[in-house]
Amino acid sequence: MKDLEERYLERLSQLYPTIAMASTEIINLQAILNLPKGTEHFLTDIHGEYEAFSHVLKNGSGAVRRKVDDVFGNTMSSRTKQALATLIYYPKEKMDRIKREEDNMEDWYKITLYRLIEISKRAASKYTRSKVRKSLPEDFAYVIEELITEKADIMDKGSYYNSIVSTIIRIGKAEKFIIALSELIQRLTVDHLHIVGDIYDRGPGPHIIMDKLMKYHSVDIQWGNHDVLWMGAAAGQRGCIANVIRICARYGNLDILEEGYGINLLPLATFALNTYKDDPCKCFQLKGDSGHGKNEMLMDIKMHKAISVIQFKVEGQIIKKNPGFKMEDRNLLHHVDYEKGTIEIDGKTYEMLDKNFPTIDPKNPYGLTKEEEDIMERLEQAFLNCEKLQRHMRFLLNKGALYKVYNNNLLYHGCVPLNEDGSLKTVSVYGKSYQGKSLYEILESYVRKGFHALDEEERERGRNMMWYIWLSEGSPLFGKDKMATFERYFLAEKETHKEKKNPYYSLLEEEEVVNGILREFGLPSEGTHIVNGHVPVKSKNGENPVKCGGKVMVIDGGFSKAYQKETGIAGYTLISNSYGLILVAHEPFESTEAAIEKESDIHSDSVIVNRVLERKLVGDTDVGRDLREQIADLEVLLRAYRSGRIAEKV
Repeated sequence: MKDLEERYLERLSQLYPTIAMASTEIINLQAILNLPKGTEHFLTDIHGEYEAFSHVLKNGSGAVRRKVDDVFGNTMSSRTKQALATLIYYPKEKMDRIKREEDNMEDWYKITLYRLIEISKRAASKYTRSKVRKSLPEDFAYVIEELITEKADIMDKGSYYNSIVSTIIRIGKAEKFIIALSELIQRLTVDHLHIVGDIYDRGPGPHIIMDKLMKYHSVDIQWGNHDVLWMGAAAGQRGCIANVIRICARYGNLDILEEGYGINLLPLATFALNTYKDDPCKCFQLKGDSGHGKNEMLMDIKMHKAISVIQFKVEGQIIKKNPGFKMEDRNLLHHVDYEKGTIEIDGKTYEMLDKNFPTIDPKNPYGLTKEEEDIMERLEQAFLNCEKLQRHMRFLLNKGALYKVYNNNLLYHGCVPLNEDGSLKTVSVYGKSYQGKSLYEILESYVRKGFHALDEEERERGRNMMWYIWLSEGSPLFGKDKMATFERYFLAEKETHKEKKNPYYSLLEEEEVVNGILREFGLPSEGTHIVNGHVPVKSKNGENPVKCGGKVMVIDGGFSKAYQKETGIAGYTLISNSYGLILVAHEPFESTEAAIEKESDIHSDSVIVNRVLERKLVGDTDVGRDLREQIADLEVLLRAYRSGRIAEKV
């Protein structure tokens, strides 16, 4: 052990080769511990709604507007403050409009620059100069640093300060400088972003959201079941591929695959048009308004049916090959009487709404036709070889996990599977039993194996596990007894559509149960919180997203337009700053154009969930714990220098 310590200290001495350098770093780190904690921003269930997501990201769920209020208070009208906030969100677009209306742009530039500099100073005040410097845009880094770190009222620097602003305007750089300051304010206002699952499906822009997240300065992602579905598709798992295409077809979003990712769907389209030429496909109408013309919509509907039938076949094959999944009750094609157009489920016979199945052989209902097999082979290769999709999925793998413990908050997308009595539900995964934290960890390991395992059998298990996570009763990301996709398409009887939620959701007000979950993940029962999404909170029915006296926050409130009629709002987000936790309920986002032209922000109601008596500092966070460990190591190094155990490297 002593040899190990000696080697570690030698390595550390290479980074801090003198007593002076080690001492300076200890002073720096100790000072950082006493800075205010950075603001964390929590979003979940974005579901491809790029415009609303982008706006909430820009305004920090109201954090930017609060920063404007902090700086200008009652010295500026509410309307002027809103105009300034809109400029910070959309600087280029807003200036294009202002230039058409403003007579004296030079004065406007000067006033605006001074205002933005003051907000930048406030936003930067909780960070070290080093961290701020790393956030500065390269083109204007030196000038911005001078402006936001100097005080204009100091006589010796006053003219210097004013000269910089005047010169920026005179040489025609005011617009670019305003954009740079606006983006800096956005970046400094939110220190870290948490995405608590479900970036994909339903909305039209998940690929655009992924591009945005890959450029974000600090982010982690807890995978949702829709995200894992896309990960499985990218890994070449056929059940995941079929589900991804079916959902895109259902919501009129096949453009995501064709234009966003360049995946060729022509073979599927040709097959669908030929196979279901005279079939109205009434059970496969699109959800929402896709904006497509009549012919394109008809083609999407036929593709919707074609891929759905393929999906049920492919899934039947997966279930037969994996009896350990215990999902035999989800294989329904062999229960259909294709002559009568009926199906028997749990001893009861139902009439099918759609009786046209030209590609199903009643003697071998789960077998793909030659054409269907060819389509799936092509699609599998298209997903595996799509560079952009693979890049996005690698980002999800690198930045994501099934759960995360961060600053005494436990983050996961769905649920911790429980029994009716609140005890942890035991789930079998490839013949071994897991529950709670160990279930999350084994499932995550198989997701990673699905991409990286060298053993082909283990890799195949990982791929199949991603499909399992998407829809199994044992999956913490699904949390229901079944996914009744088949029944919702083909049966009118609502009783067959019901998907029973895991007891977790009805036990969230039970403090003993919640404390048990926190303990399972290594957290104390006091001063900690669970943050999750997945199941929309029906705000219009009076449902409260805050459960168990503030210990649990379910922040899926309907970002997805498809859910907004059900929830009554357009999503919840959460802010954790040095003063506590703020839950924000959002009204539907009209459009980016309206936000710029009308200066209409997303109307948001904020509720303080938890307010701390003493402002939280960096020292109270996970980063603070790491810094204390670094300080302790450096103090050992100092003692080694001073005792002569290690020589300074001068």
